[in-house]
Amino acid sequence: MAGHVRVSASSHATKVAGAIAGILREAPSVEVQAIGAQAVNQAVKALAVARSYLIDDGWDLFAQPSFVTIDSEGEPRSAMVFDVVRHARSETEP
Repeated sequence: MAGHVRVSASSHATKVAGAIAGILREAPSVEVQAIGAQAVNQAVKALAVARSYLIDDGWDLFAQPSFVTIDSEGEPRSAMVFDVVRHARSETEP
């Protein structure tokens, strides 16, 4: 993955969306990581908003979610990771 974005429960979805869209304009992929239900909720909202930011540039995105275990302050924690890849919008997409 070319970029990495961490999302927390207090993250603003539109700001995260801007970061995701900015990375995807420069690189073909980004990893979005969230720990906790509220953080995952903000991440999903950010992905939806990022799609709208990329439409005028002729891009769309594909996100594949997975669970990973990360080390957080010496403790293993489960996190949701979205591997996000951009692709060109087709002429037939709404």
